[in-house]
Amino acid sequence: MTINDYLIDIDSNHQADFTALYQLLQDLLLNASQKINYGMSAFYSGKHPIIYLAAAKNHLGLYPTPGPIKHFAAALSSYRTSKGAIQIPYNQALPVQLITDIVQFRLQELKTAD
Repeated sequence: MTINDYLIDIDSNHQADFTALYQLLQDLLLNASQKINYGMSAFYSGKHPIIYLAAAKNHLGLYPTPGPIKHFAAALSSYRTSKGAIQIPYNQALPVQLITDIVQFRLQELKTAD
């Protein structure tokens, strides 16, 4: 399955939302590889996942791993989160700057991990 295959399977009411998130991540992660993993679209740096994204029934799911969620807990307080997930409701604007900050933080995490 490719990311284009994944997009085709998304409810047509949510394809534009997913595409906007996917495009933002593509722009932020020009050198990342892309694949489907755990049934979600994913961006990788080498063998390390940077971030996963998925379209659920009522929200976009963003999965940056636990570190960014913990670090940005205050900024994420208006979103439903778990240890590794952020839910962005379809009826809310995409938080572009917050997502950008999360991706940059995650990339920094990966640099220090190697």
